[in-house]
Amino acid sequence: MKFEVTILGSSSATPVFNRNPTAQLLNCNEKFYLIDCGEGTQQQLIRFNLKSARIDYIFISHLHGDHYFGLIGLLSSLHLNGRIKPMQIFGPAALLEILEIQFKYSDTTLRYPLEFFPIDATESTQIFENSDLIVKTIVLNHRIPCTGFIFEQKQRQRRLIKDKADEVPMAYYTVLKKGLNVELPNGEILLSEDYTTPADPPRSYAYCSDTLFDERYFPIIKNCDTLYHEATFMHELLDRANETHHTTALQAGEVAKINHVKKLIIGHFSSRYKTLQMLLEETQSVFENTELAIEGKTFQL
Repeated sequence: MKFEVTILGSSSATPVFNRNPTAQLLNCNEKFYLIDCGEGTQQQLIRFNLKSARIDYIFISHLHGDHYFGLIGLLSSLHLNGRIKPMQIFGPAALLEILEIQFKYSDTTLRYPLEFFPIDATESTQIFENSDLIVKTIVLNHRIPCTGFIFEQKQRQRRLIKDKADEVPMAYYTVLKKGLNVELPNGEILLSEDYTTPADPPRSYAYCSDTLFDERYFPIIKNCDTLYHEATFMHELLDRANETHHTTALQAGEVAKINHVKKLIIGHFSSRYKTLQMLLEETQSVFENTELAIEGKTFQL
């Protein structure tokens, strides 16, 4: 099952020449989830040949503009392009009021329903579930209420061995893939393990947007397969990071190491950094399996 994330924006606070504010597109089994929606997200979707019409779920971490200023434009364009299917939005309660005011004063009535789900930023809770995923919030420590999100795949059914499929009546495929044995009318027993192989273990992707280094959010991200974590500043600017409630590159590596994650992606880079190699090297000095959130890059999770 496809489980991947494409980086649309990796800059903090303001766009710079070659980086845009935060946004990511998660693809799980060809269902698309937009994570934050900074200014310019529409253009990034077009640039990387990703169809905004396929997005059905949007998760907004908090109400600093670099994480949601692109949302009203995206929703408006979907309206103008004739969208009729619902859009589900998960975010701070005040976001709905912001959207309603913007639509009110632009005299816009969307052609499609907005289904809004307010997030409680004080307690980690499950906020979404479908046949593929469970999504929970991660309570972060920022200047205003802020949550990250952890996307956890559900366990898939076993896979039928193609070379043996012709030996089994199709009516029994589903039962065997559930791991159950089948008794044929003649008394013969078909063992699930003879005709199927185990599914891949479910994977998880944790998204930590803006936060101080704070051990209180560690339990929910522990042992996740891939962690995205902000790394706004080099560690020499730790005082500035603390003042603005952000994390340094070194601290992001420490978070990954302490919580035994398999892979770390760092992003949300300050516009003061024209090149990012030194941020990567600082993080890798603590946690080697780290990559930069380069815009347009798709990571297999």
